Amino acid sequence: MLDTLLLSRIQFAANISFHILFPTITIALAWFLVFFKFRYDRTGEAVWLRAYRFWVKIFALTFALGVVSGITMSFQFGTNWPGFMERIGNIAGPLLGYEVLTAFFMEATFLGIMLFGMKRVSPRLHTFATLIVAIGTTLSAFWILSLNSWLQTPTGYTLVDGVFYPKDWFEIIFNPSFGYRFFHMLLASALTASFLMAGISAYRLLKEDHKHAPKLTLKVSLTVAALLAPMQMFVGDLHGLNTFEHQPQKVAAMEGVWETEQGAPLLLFAIPDEQQRTNHFEIAIPKLASLILTHEAEGEIKGLNEFKGEHPPVKPVFFGFRIMVGIGVLMILVALVTRYTLWKRSTLPTWQLKALVAMTFSGWIATLAGWYVTEIGRQPFMVSGLVKIEELVTNVPSEHVLLTLIGYLTLYAVLLAAYIKTLFYTARNAVQVEEYQTTPVQGGQYV
Repeated sequence: MLDTLLLSRIQFAANISFHILFPTITIALAWFLVFFKFRYDRTGEAVWLRAYRFWVKIFALTFALGVVSGITMSFQFGTNWPGFMERIGNIAGPLLGYEVLTAFFMEATFLGIMLFGMKRVSPRLHTFATLIVAIGTTLSAFWILSLNSWLQTPTGYTLVDGVFYPKDWFEIIFNPSFGYRFFHMLLASALTASFLMAGISAYRLLKEDHKHAPKLTLKVSLTVAALLAPMQMFVGDLHGLNTFEHQPQKVAAMEGVWETEQGAPLLLFAIPDEQQRTNHFEIAIPKLASLILTHEAEGEIKGLNEFKGEHPPVKPVFFGFRIMVGIGVLMILVALVTRYTLWKRSTLPTWQLKALVAMTFSGWIATLAGWYVTEIGRQPFMVSGLVKIEELVTNVPSEHVLLTLIGYLTLYAVLLAAYIKTLFYTARNAVQVEEYQTTPVQGGQYV
């Protein structure tokens, strides 16, 4: 039987993995909707409103699942990690409270107008409601990532008898890794939503949907992806340099460096062996890891052997990092090739459309891989260098945790399958809908 600590870690990973899928889409998709609505209000071209109406359905479904799955996250602090709030609650509680007071209340207030008020309020008010919801999704990411970043690079606190107290809220919120992690996540969301939109639009075109709306959304999404995918690689590199400064053991695991060395190679592939504390089957580029991380070919990288007992499990961090980077490079290539094809001709060939459908959920894979690198890379600490996770776990019998874990995994598998099936059902159903002109009637309301 697995112990309570490991089962609680698995359960938290399962919950956060399922939850993060949906905000990763809605954060950026809300801004796509704002763009579609502004374009319609400015030009009066009905195709922008048709694009809005299709994608606002997907936003509503995704937002609902994100809210529901997020509730279980807070439950876990009480059921599986009671020591978290006992010792860290003075920091975590207010940050989570700020997220509810600023972001969630804002979204909840204007979401009803956004989803159901198009024919009941003026176009200007409806566009304003959409904008507020988009701002709310971004604010939500701001507060959650501020807390997560503080756990990675804690500052602005006082420690009294093992309990954290806030000393400087500015330092807590804008801790050393927050800016890098926040913008890295916003770009990840934009790419996830872009490839989702491109994939669903390509799917509609493959189903012989000859209307203008899927062609337009395909063009918009690929333009955004082509612009932001290279930018994400740049921001990710800056984030890596910040991590190298504050969490060198995480970088050592990412790079598979066991002994401190100068001129460390970049491992394209290897199989880390924690028993023998070495790598097998290495494929490496000499000195490149040191050059990337220190900007010097002979720069020094601390090895994992300097952090015995205080470094993360190596294999998940090592392979997770390579999956994230590999998907990111693939995104860049696909976005640039397909957008260039659209620039040269008005349509994409069938093989490129199929490639985009295959890439529909590529953003999820890259995001989860990056999230695992971040969170597993913090182990064995809950607060980096200060509090180990084993100090905070519940004393509930492992059988009870296993039972709830099985329940969560079963429910999440069903919900995820239903969600994906609903997306493609909505796309197929849109093929059958006739294209019609939609214009504001007298008085400024929509027909």
